Amino acid sequence: MAPPSPVVARWDLGRRLREQRELLGLTGAAAGKPVGLSATFLSDVENGKKNLPEDKLDSLITAYEFDADAAAELRALKEECGQRGWWSKFNALFSPEILRFLGYEHGAEAIHTFESSVVSGLLQTRDYARAVIEAASAYVRLAEADRRVEARMIRQRRLTGDEPLRLTTVMSEAALRQQIGGPAVLVAQLRHLVTMIEEHPDTLEVRVVPFSSPGHPALGGSFHLLTFASPALPALAWLETVTSTDLIDDDIRVTEYSLAHAGALGASLSRGDTLDLIKQVTAKEIS
Repeated sequence: MAPPSPVVARWDLGRRLREQRELLGLTGAAAGKPVGLSATFLSDVENGKKNLPEDKLDSLITAYEFDADAAAELRALKEECGQRGWWSKFNALFSPEILRFLGYEHGAEAIHTFESSVVSGLLQTRDYARAVIEAASAYVRLAEADRRVEARMIRQRRLTGDEPLRLTTVMSEAALRQQIGGPAVLVAQLRHLVTMIEEHPDTLEVRVVPFSSPGHPALGGSFHLLTFASPALPALAWLETVTSTDLIDDDIRVTEYSLAHAGALGASLSRGDTLDLIKQVTAKEIS
């Protein structure tokens, strides 16, 4: 299971409303007008981008002919939507799209990632995270870097809490050898990886694609795939580059990224061999 997330709840609520509207054969304009909602606002609600006022939800429950059980579930989701996630205190720091991703990540049951050149943010040490953030944003202010590192450390709580996230991260061998932050920072990062792997065998899988691999479908990019406990919620893909972010919910594109991740996983070393390689690289960096 996963902890409650107002972002996931808002998304779930919107999907249920859209599915019922489409089942009744109503357009957004036809459904929204009688209850005082524009088609644009209703579309944003259905896509989880805006909160629906409680009185409007009651009106839609009646207009969409939800039964009592379904109506109760919608109202429970609406109550959850009103909560504030930890990421809300970073509203001034991150874009709305990144904040939505943080909410989805917090409410996900499992995440599969591929990283081409760095260790996954969910497994970074504080010093390594700072080095990554400062390298990616040469002009970032000290206070902003501190806040970004803080957010990254908070995200990592999902790995060790009462409802731990199941994380499968595949990375290129380059991530083990790139001396981000310098040799000492890298060694501490590699030791942290070993500790996490050994202490969380049931929920954490780390796999490395060695330099000797002839190639795989995920070459050249980094991405995250998020899945959720509710069978009604589809998987999402998240891409973040130097200049843009993209939250993908299109089934075909998400499937393509799932296949790419499976290909990278197939090209990677086994769990045991990955752990051995990390230890070998650590020993080499120390010597």
